[in-house]
Amino acid sequence: MSTMIGDRSTSDVVARLRTPEGRDEWVYCHSQILINKSKYFADRLSESWPTCQILDSRNCVEVYCQEHDFDYHITVLRLFYVNTGCSISETCHGVKNTLGVLQVAVNLGCPGIIATCVDFLEASPWEEAEEEEIFKIIPGLGSLAEPILGRLQPVKQTTIVKIFLSATMLATSVLPPTMVDLKTSAQEQIEYMLTEDDDAPLLTADEDLKLKVRQSFEGLLSRFNNTVKSVGEISEMHKFQTFLVDMSWACQILAKLELLKDFVENWIDASENIVKAVDQVSQSEQEDSLETKIKVIEITSKVLEAIGFRNVILPTVKRLHGVKIWLPFVRILKSSVDSLTTDENDCSVVKIDGEIWQSLESAFVSIILALPSGEQAGIISEWLANKHIRYPDLTEVFEVWCYRSKVANRRLADITSSNGMIKML
Repeated sequence: MSTMIGDRSTSDVVARLRTPEGRDEWVYCHSQILINKSKYFADRLSESWPTCQILDSRNCVEVYCQEHDFDYHITVLRLFYVNTGCSISETCHGVKNTLGVLQVAVNLGCPGIIATCVDFLEASPWEEAEEEEIFKIIPGLGSLAEPILGRLQPVKQTTIVKIFLSATMLATSVLPPTMVDLKTSAQEQIEYMLTEDDDAPLLTADEDLKLKVRQSFEGLLSRFNNTVKSVGEISEMHKFQTFLVDMSWACQILAKLELLKDFVENWIDASENIVKAVDQVSQSEQEDSLETKIKVIEITSKVLEAIGFRNVILPTVKRLHGVKIWLPFVRILKSSVDSLTTDENDCSVVKIDGEIWQSLESAFVSIILALPSGEQAGIISEWLANKHIRYPDLTEVFEVWCYRSKVANRRLADITSSNGMIKML
């Protein structure tokens, strides 16, 4: 006849579980089983332990625990009586339950149960909260934690780079609609790998990695250029809108890798075609047109900011081209968004982060101030006569231009000769 937990007739020891809240439960057990399964009980049931009490003519071992792990203590006591031939799945019921049991098993010194729990955890997927809990328990496991740690060990940098490049190829490639979710996931993980949050970025780009990344993005930029040139049919319009999502992501990633120059130059070169493509979308799809314009302006804001604050250096002709294309587009869009009505909840139908408008205005001012004075004059003249003069506000440009123009002759007199050539020192 097998020995059973709770069998008072054969029990010779009481495991008394107590909590600070006053919960007190007696579990009738058998000393030989407790001694064999748990170091905690073996110590307290030994002759050298002075505080083993006598309760109901039996030895009594008190176990103090918290309310949240009370049931796990009961489970561990029951597992002492489980046949060693039982499968892990019969012993462990889910990761959360196994973690609770494991923590108690560590505290009570139960190597058999610890090993069973570790085997189960090693073979099971974990939720994020469960993983954090595992990290709390690991210090008490010693060498028994090695199977679990295998999943948590840092990976070699060469492996990380290989995965990063593979993900980049996937994220920048042409995929069928059925694989859009996979592409989006790859893009999200690439961004996460490069983001500095509580932890450092997963990899640091060297010149070799940057070269390979540039090659991957070249294809994306080339396909985008071809698309904006051919927007006309409905299918091409949808492709253009999809490309804008990829381009927005590409701009963020290339900025993190300090590879924004190719993207910025490409966007400026394609600006005229991009604006035409947006107009085509506006004429055919009124519902989506404003969302398309907003996505375009979000990307343009990052491009102009990179130029305006000299993160990317472009020739004068390209900077001027960017201003001439995007200044009218931005001022008209700002006016359009500001004039939109509000819904019944008094919330703007379309919301654009105010920082984007501020960033665009600052970028325009910075770019225009770096243009030749004659080009500045043309832009200022057009701005003063425009009905959208309030945005972007080029007052600073106007003031600086007036000052420079007024003092130009006096300043230049000292550094130029009679024929207008700059004097050599």
